[in-house]
Amino acid sequence: MTSREFGNRIRRRAKKANVQVAPDVLTKLEAYYRLLVRWNDKINLTALPLRELTDAAVDRLLIEPLASARYLPEGPLTWFDLGSGGGSPALPLKAVRPSAHLTMVESKARKAAFLREAVRALGLMDAEVEAVRFEDLITTRPVVCGTGQLVTVRAVKLDNAFFDVARALLGRGGLLFLFSSFEMGPRVAPGFEPLQTVRLAPSARMGSLPSSQLIILRRT
Repeated sequence: MTSREFGNRIRRRAKKANVQVAPDVLTKLEAYYRLLVRWNDKINLTALPLRELTDAAVDRLLIEPLASARYLPEGPLTWFDLGSGGGSPALPLKAVRPSAHLTMVESKARKAAFLREAVRALGLMDAEVEAVRFEDLITTRPVVCGTGQLVTVRAVKLDNAFFDVARALLGRGGLLFLFSSFEMGPRVAPGFEPLQTVRLAPSARMGSLPSSQLIILRRT
């Protein structure tokens, strides 16, 4: 896929999701995509098709994170992405909010190495990777507790241990973004109140991936 083809694909899918993609963001998305393709041949970062890129994969990996940006709080942002894996939604979202301080937490060493390479290749400032289980982050770095305005997560088990960590990282009023490809009602978790649930991309065609829900909770 040429750069022109990639750009046209991104702009077309972004338009359907009512998302604007600035040229500098598009450059970072392409760098991320090409790095993801190379590394995915060596380690399993995503099961989505990359070399024969489908619209559903574009939406899930790139467009949905961009669409979530409109729900970010204004002002300075300290942000933790838990179980970062292959880097989506964190890296595309960071591309549109470059001033945010992002900490990606990924326990698997090879995936953490990929994330560090992606930070370097995309030229992202104020982004770091912690190669620990997110359950251990608040004990290995207790200084981070209560400092966050945002926690994001996709494809992580939403059990009590997860919500305990998210609650510990966030200050009062901080937001928790749950990206889910499954239908879920408003989450009820101690210390959080549900704000809204939104669709992030147009409805998928028959046989394609369903668009993700973004469930937004606020720490009380």
